[in-house]
Amino acid sequence: MPNIQETDVLSGRIDTFIVPAEQVANVQPDHSLEHALLVLVKSGYTAIPVLNIDTQLVGIISKAKILDSILGIERMEPERLNNYLVKDVMNEDFVTVHEDARFERVINQSIEYPFVCVQNSSTVFKGIIPRSKILAHLNGYLHELRRTCFKQDED
Repeated sequence: MPNIQETDVLSGRIDTFIVPAEQVANVQPDHSLEHALLVLVKSGYTAIPVLNIDTQLVGIISKAKILDSILGIERMEPERLNNYLVKDVMNEDFVTVHEDARFERVINQSIEYPFVCVQNSSTVFKGIIPRSKILAHLNGYLHELRRTCFKQDED
């Protein structure tokens, strides 16, 4: 039976998994929380990257962070959405990988986050690798491995 460590699945490059920056919903630090919430709702994502004017990743904004910021003592206070900017509530604790990273590094990073941000050597945001793409690839690989192993057992 082939050993998973002996295959290229873990050491392969991540190029094919990257959703390019141009296709990734994002906001800027000085956008209002109302704008960020609209982008999140329209995109269907729970979190998106926050990029500065130089397209460098500076944070992640999520629906949860926004909703937490407008949660009052007794009710939601949506009127507060325009009182805050994205930079006031964004999460600055995020993971990134270099665009030349190996697949194994991305797998490790994706355990805690729904997507992994990719940057180049100038720290310019290149895109994201969603956890769903990683899982789909691993699922296909494991099914192929099982098919190959069972076929070898039959021979």
